[in-house]
Amino acid sequence: MRQVGRWRAPGDPEWPGRRGGPPWQRARRHGHNGWPPGAVIAASIFHLAGADNLADRGGVHLTSPVLYYLLLVAGPVALFWKRRAPLAVFVVAASASLLFATHADPWWMYAVAPALALFALAKAGRRTEASIGAAVAWLLYLLLDVVLAGPLGLPAAVTPSLREALLAGVGLAVAVLAGTVSKVRHEQLAALARAHEEQERARAEQKRRQASEERLRMARELHDVLGHHLSLINVQAGVGLHLMDSRPEQAREALSAIKAASAEALREVRSVLGVLRTEGEAAPRQPALGLSRLSDLTADAGFPVRTAILGEPRDLPAEVDRAAYRIVQESLTNVRKHAGPDPAAVVEIRHAPGALHLSITNTGVIGAAPPAGDASGLTGMRARAESLGGTLTAGPCADGTGDYRVSAVLPLTPGADPGGTPDAARPATPGAGRAGKAGVGETGTAGGSVGPDSGRTGEAG
Repeated sequence: MRQVGRWRAPGDPEWPGRRGGPPWQRARRHGHNGWPPGAVIAASIFHLAGADNLADRGGVHLTSPVLYYLLLVAGPVALFWKRRAPLAVFVVAASASLLFATHADPWWMYAVAPALALFALAKAGRRTEASIGAAVAWLLYLLLDVVLAGPLGLPAAVTPSLREALLAGVGLAVAVLAGTVSKVRHEQLAALARAHEEQERARAEQKRRQASEERLRMARELHDVLGHHLSLINVQAGVGLHLMDSRPEQAREALSAIKAASAEALREVRSVLGVLRTEGEAAPRQPALGLSRLSDLTADAGFPVRTAILGEPRDLPAEVDRAAYRIVQESLTNVRKHAGPDPAAVVEIRHAPGALHLSITNTGVIGAAPPAGDASGLTGMRARAESLGGTLTAGPCADGTGDYRVSAVLPLTPGADPGGTPDAARPATPGAGRAGKAGVGETGTAGGSVGPDSGRTGEAG
């Protein structure tokens, strides 16, 4: 029993590290295979081959071949049930090896099955039973082969030396320790697997929450826009009704119907979408935001922002105008968050025949890119662009400057070909403008200027 501690369940499919893949995947595979043929085969080979080698040297003192093979294979065969009944398997394997040891010279190879059974018992979490079993087996070995060897009439060669007796005890202790360590390792891998799965669920939940929050913001904006325009219709219908006293009665009835319908529509929109507004949140009193307020947005950014308007400006659809404003706003917020102590940005707006092209370049710090985990702003901007049938990309520029660009293409009509895709690698427009007062850049050439100021906003993020 000198080298029992070396053989840590050879072939055992539960042994950590035998299979590839991440540790948490190996941990999930452990325990699915309840049949341990590797341990049975290994123990059988060691018992039979070791005993035959010992017998060739005259170290086996059994005259019955049946008893010889029965004691050698009883322990390995019992290992088939080492997961279902580890304690009973250890008792059977240890008893067979102890009986064989009373008729054979000390040799570790016919004690492999008890060592594997002891390892399995400790790995099953029954460390106390394994420790007691190891101590009892060692004491019985000394009792039978040392103390009672003479009274029982055993051959003198079966009595172990002091060194062999100590090595037998050490081997049993190593088997218990190895099983305990394997149990702890298995629990750590299982905990790692649970933590990994929890992280995956948390990331998925975060993505769903971000998408949900963005949809809620869009719904609130829809409520504000519809409420604003329906209120105007209601007021205009009332004025028309007041001015049409001298007109035919049919016109009076039409204007009355318009007023009633607009008021009813306004009530319905507020009743259906009002629940989307956070409790206690006041409805905005400013007009809908758009690129006409770009100068206010860049002025409130808090750092130099150059703007360039390219192409022929036109009246944009309300949803495109609002989405463009929000994309520029969020991009400037990201510049302020990630550009370091000296932020700067270039905003380029290009009016193409069928689409609006936006480009916001962070030029403040070389290689200033948002961290990998801080993607909520990009997720919201991408959702806005895709809801209009457009596209949005973000990433470092390919010109080697290290600048970071957010580019978006917003089609002017649903389903229309936007006429290109955003190109995050395109260099920033040189000389797009001069840094103006309070960090506001002047518009470049080839396309007019930012529209008239319709109010100021302190919101830049």
